[in-house]
Amino acid sequence: MADQAIMVVLCTFPNLEKARQIGTLMVEMQLAACVNLLPGAESIYRWEGKTCREEEVMAVFKVARCREQALSEALVQAHPYEVPEVLILAVEGGNTTYLDWVAGQCGG
Repeated sequence: MADQAIMVVLCTFPNLEKARQIGTLMVEMQLAACVNLLPGAESIYRWEGKTCREEEVMAVFKVARCREQALSEALVQAHPYEVPEVLILAVEGGNTTYLDWVAGQCGG
């Protein structure tokens, strides 16, 4: 299964509680094999004409390519932000045993 394409999905959340709730849901729905929650991310961005600075939680989801679209849609649906950050990045390589595990957890 090592040739199965694996993706990393980045998504920020307003707090650890919401990130944990949605991250757990995505894993339970088998849309992601794993999610790492990284509190303390500082985001600086423009919104409605103003420069904003917020402390957020960065979530790093690992998912088989065949589930990336379903994960993206579920994140947007469940997310509290009007325009949630959902960035999908291809994994170019890694521990093939781990990549096989990710693929297997997502039904890949």
